[in-house]
Amino acid sequence: MRRAAGILIAAAVLLWCAERKSDVWKFDSITQIGGHAATAEGHPRVISTAAGKAVEFDGVKDALFLDVHPLAGAETFTWEVIFRPDGGAEEQRFFHFQENGTDSRMLFELRVIEGKWALDSFDMSSTGSKALLDRTELHSLGAWHHAAAVYDGREYRNYVDGVLQGAAEVRLAPQGTGRTSVGTRINRVNYFKGAVLWARMTNRALPPGEFLKVPRSC
Repeated sequence: MRRAAGILIAAAVLLWCAERKSDVWKFDSITQIGGHAATAEGHPRVISTAAGKAVEFDGVKDALFLDVHPLAGAETFTWEVIFRPDGGAEEQRFFHFQENGTDSRMLFELRVIEGKWALDSFDMSSTGSKALLDRTELHSLGAWHHAAAVYDGREYRNYVDGVLQGAAEVRLAPQGTGRTSVGTRINRVNYFKGAVLWARMTNRALPPGEFLKVPRSC
């Protein structure tokens, strides 16, 4: 009886852990991110910030590439990044997950508008796609911000600093194994000018209260 109860508790713990599975990436190197080997192009550099090390990109040719899609297989997800946009080109693709052999992908993009920026989140899967961009929701350049894309199996949402920017109902199928680019789109266009501090990918839809927090020291 006691043994059976122990097995049930262990199974519940394992299920809880699986439901909360997260992959946390600290950008403190240009050769390894989150335990994954990274390949640098251009001259991205590790910088010191009040919140620790980050990787800075020049908006011209700097990028990192990893042979992993951290949200492969996720039916629901939360994708977060703490980053500092520094201006530059009007259209920038700064974080990209690409499924191998298909057009299915997830992107964080930004639009620089009148000295500020707006978040553009995009997801394309085998069953549907959606871009979320509100050009009236503008934020400061040269400061650290938190961005999140969340999918609960029915609705796709994006946030900046915990504030909802857009939402839409869409059917997004889980994506397969693939690759990642940071600092540019996977095909090396629309480079990002700024820095990235942290990213976290979780296979469930988190409420804003559970998002990563921008360090107060930033």
